[in-house]
Amino acid sequence: MIRAFDAISLPMMRWLDPEDAHRLAIRGLRMLPPSRPRPDDPKLAVRAFGLNFPNPIGMAAGFDKNAEVPDALLRLGFGFAEVGTVTPKPQAGNPRPRIFRLERDEAIINRLGFNNDGSDAVLRRLAARAGNGGIVGVNVGANKDSADRSQDYVRLIETFAPVASYFTVNVSSPNTPGLRNLQQAAALDDLLARVIDARERVRKNAGDSPVLLKIAPDLSLADLDDAVQIARSRGVDGMIVTNTTLARFPTLREQARGQEQGGLSGRPLFRLSTRMVAETYVRVEGAFPLIGAGGIDSGGAALTKIRAGASLIQLYSSLIYKGLGLVESIKADLVSTLLRTGRDSLSEIVGADAAMITAEDWPV
Repeated sequence: MIRAFDAISLPMMRWLDPEDAHRLAIRGLRMLPPSRPRPDDPKLAVRAFGLNFPNPIGMAAGFDKNAEVPDALLRLGFGFAEVGTVTPKPQAGNPRPRIFRLERDEAIINRLGFNNDGSDAVLRRLAARAGNGGIVGVNVGANKDSADRSQDYVRLIETFAPVASYFTVNVSSPNTPGLRNLQQAAALDDLLARVIDARERVRKNAGDSPVLLKIAPDLSLADLDDAVQIARSRGVDGMIVTNTTLARFPTLREQARGQEQGGLSGRPLFRLSTRMVAETYVRVEGAFPLIGAGGIDSGGAALTKIRAGASLIQLYSSLIYKGLGLVESIKADLVSTLLRTGRDSLSEIVGADAAMITAEDWPV
């Protein structure tokens, strides 16, 4: 089914405006007939943040912004899906065009600006599928015009705790002016203190709600030191490394298109995001697991990200170029690697190369 979907959809999507293509993909997934996913090899199972993941591959936030198709994604073989970014009030985002394909680089630039239907609409959809099982995280952010952005995050934790498998605190999108300032030490410490306090207040009625922090790949190592120290001291359950980058690498083939404003994702981000995974892993010292994101487009890339320190990984941009069949391909490659090396689980290789990667020259 997935191969047939890719064979039909991929060529057609490339002829459409990127945002129109995305909307069509969501509609297509909504129409997929219910089916049971193929059981994953037990070797792919991951225990992280108090949750049991059937496999380590997740759909990153940004694809299913409004929680329209999380169950379809899980049926297609993802081990988990992350919806959002959700803000308290509906938000139109930035003017179109705001998504740009860099075809020859297998990359995307977006400046969407947290466009979403708002918390009320997303909550209704997640509440309606609450009995379906599967791990569905909620990525939360602040409205552009909010007078108290930290309070937006608190409100969203309180709202979604009964229906979210976990939360991602997104302070790393480059497309909301001033949002990344929340990664600075004093602001981040205050934000995470308020978020964790909100999580604890609702725990009795809503149950456990792991909280993850998503960071930018553009942090300096000094800022990363602060972010990890604060995350550890405030009792965060994990981190997602990384969001999109504002950097424009000299190796980009599509230099003219590459000058569009926004966050760059896809293959060119892989080396930088992987280095940041390794740098984060050595600083965390096993205090909590990491999700690695950025440029994963093959089984080999997924394995590299895991060996850099990621217990789980997330995809999005690569699916635009490789299709949904990439998920099963990566899982097959990971199982093959485990069998070939005589290992029983991916946990045995998490972070195996982290020290080596942090000793390399900085990627440019």
